[in-house]
Amino acid sequence: MSKKADVIERNDVVIRFSGDSGDGMQLTGTLFSDTSAFIGNDLSTFPDYPSEIRAPQGTIGGVSGFQVHVGAKIKTPGDYADILVAMNPAALKATAKWVKDGGTIILDEDSFDERGLKKAGYKTDNPILEDKLDGYNIIKAPISTLTKEALKDSGLDPKSVLRSKNMFALGMVYWIFDRPLNYTETFFEKKFKKKPMVVEANKHVLRAGFNYAETVEHMTPSYKVSPAKINKGTYRNINGNLATAWGLIAAAEKANLELFCGSYPITPATEILQELSNRKDLGVKTFQAEDEIAGICTSIGASFAGDLAVTSTSGPGLALKGEAIGLAVMTELPLVIVNVQRGGPSTGLPTKPEQSDLMQALYGRNGESPVVVVAASTPSDCFHYAFQAAKIAVEHMTPVILLTDGFIANGSEPWKIPSMADYPSIKAPLAKEKTEGWNSYERDLEKLARTWAAPGTIGLEHRIGGLEKDAIKGSVSQDPINHQKMTDIREEKVQRVSNYIPKLKVEGEESGKLLVVGWGGTYGHLATSVSDLQQKGHSVSLAHFNYIKPLPSNVKEVFSKFDKIVVCEINSGQFVGYLRMTNPEFKYEQYNKVQGLPFTTIELEEQFIKLLEE
Repeated sequence: MSKKADVIERNDVVIRFSGDSGDGMQLTGTLFSDTSAFIGNDLSTFPDYPSEIRAPQGTIGGVSGFQVHVGAKIKTPGDYADILVAMNPAALKATAKWVKDGGTIILDEDSFDERGLKKAGYKTDNPILEDKLDGYNIIKAPISTLTKEALKDSGLDPKSVLRSKNMFALGMVYWIFDRPLNYTETFFEKKFKKKPMVVEANKHVLRAGFNYAETVEHMTPSYKVSPAKINKGTYRNINGNLATAWGLIAAAEKANLELFCGSYPITPATEILQELSNRKDLGVKTFQAEDEIAGICTSIGASFAGDLAVTSTSGPGLALKGEAIGLAVMTELPLVIVNVQRGGPSTGLPTKPEQSDLMQALYGRNGESPVVVVAASTPSDCFHYAFQAAKIAVEHMTPVILLTDGFIANGSEPWKIPSMADYPSIKAPLAKEKTEGWNSYERDLEKLARTWAAPGTIGLEHRIGGLEKDAIKGSVSQDPINHQKMTDIREEKVQRVSNYIPKLKVEGEESGKLLVVGWGGTYGHLATSVSDLQQKGHSVSLAHFNYIKPLPSNVKEVFSKFDKIVVCEINSGQFVGYLRMTNPEFKYEQYNKVQGLPFTTIELEEQFIKLLEE
């Protein structure tokens, strides 16, 4: 059609789908993301769920959103959207502020009635004027009405018909971005293969939305988005929770151990347990316990029995697991504890990201109870750091806490599926048979890891439990000198892990005016901001941490080469406090945000320029 000649070429574009929890915005965004990945775009997503499971329909508290950034080279889901699809007034009210000036807003005008406007908190019948959106490209489409019209002869009940309106909106967006329909149609065929009527209904509505966008006169121009330049290989779109589960499975394979996960469902970590429970074909054993404490205790039991044992949770669950983590420290058994951080305290913001569990991971147990703490940075590298956490736990005979967060756990990006031949072996120190003079707490002199003797091995019977252990025999000891010695050994064992982890790398010049420091899931926003400023000629570099305890061995060397250091976190300053404790000779600036939202690159760049100019 002639309108297709009006095409805007872009290196990247941001789309946000927003509506009620029942409007299917997460599925809509996922399907758009998957199609974009299939045709070669790089991407990053940010699913934004309401905190309440059953928030009142039509209210701002019940708005569910999905933002996706597609283009040639993408590290964040974008700050502001080029196009917003708002399925009701509450979605517009909640998310209009996240649209770029002059951007496009697609509305389902059928939902903008008096009742809908009132529930969303509008005081007038003109939300465009009230939200000061006059300069935006507003597309009012009767999405609900046209969905009903498209499916009037489908045989579906009225509720099921309206449930398909998200596919009409998706069809419109597919036209705008010149996306093929076949990938999504194939999804319908697989997802609803036992319900052919539903398959045809969704296909029909998707095409109806596409055709509507093609014919309507006031539609936005279409966009051509640059594909990514990627290395050859097999790719798939993956989120952090799936990547974490698969990294643990890969580690079990490399260690030649059975994988056991004892866990309790908790947002936003539940998907790890779900995915592992689906992998019985790979020998994975899972146990959904009655509570968080039982979950970790079964994992400790599995570790004692010789399995690669893991447990998954979020902040409140990590608090409940604290005593049992201390038991794993005392027994010196390998255990991976995955903590998908969320907003707190208490129940807090269960669907929103935060980095506020760092101090809990480092010190949230009674007594001197050191563990290794590792943090993943992106959805796809959750695979790598889950693998590394398991490798450290097994080879060093210590619990390891792996920190992710709701942002990278639910967010997704393209991931090149690795060859397991490229991953290192994991050597479990399992004792196979009794040796002369064997004692259960004898140690490897380099790692200080004790022997791992599974029960049932003849001649290797030994006591286990939470009371202090004799430094050699492992029997119960009340001796004060022995307690001091064991306390020192447990801490030193963790610190020696620094000999087996990579040194801290600097992105950019290795010396200069400003070093930006971050950790965990803030990587994409920090790296993008630093890269943008470097291209503008500013003297700024990035040092991003994945290994928190112990820290990499070259931290002092890296920090000493910069005039200023700014530590950026989605908390009130936990990592910067830790750095002030461990490396007090440096002065640290800090930039913190605790809003249940990730950073924006705009706010970061403003802060960095301010520090450079001071």
